[in-house]
Amino acid sequence: MHEMSLCEGVLQILQTEAEKQGFQRVKTVWLEIGELASVEIEAMRFSFEVVMKNTLAESAQLNIIHKPGVAWCMQCEKTVTVKQRFDECPDCGGYQLQITGGDEMKIKELEVE
Repeated sequence: MHEMSLCEGVLQILQTEAEKQGFQRVKTVWLEIGELASVEIEAMRFSFEVVMKNTLAESAQLNIIHKPGVAWCMQCEKTVTVKQRFDECPDCGGYQLQITGGDEMKIKELEVE
């Protein structure tokens, strides 16, 4: 379950930012997760709760912002939405797609004290 290590990475970022910005507690975390990021959302929620225990983010609420998968179709020269890698282009049926978005995960916003 790589979601556990992803949450550990989030915690490291939170701790670093707490030192830089001087906050004591994290109340809410908004994570932007792309549809193509290979993250299981329920596993992420579970891992977040486990990893954040006894830290500055214990009991923090996790809000997930879903980002669609986006690709550039080389055949029809359009930007299209895709649900998974190696999908066909929904417009022309071609398979020459270059992923341009939706494969990332980032902390979008924090609510802190």
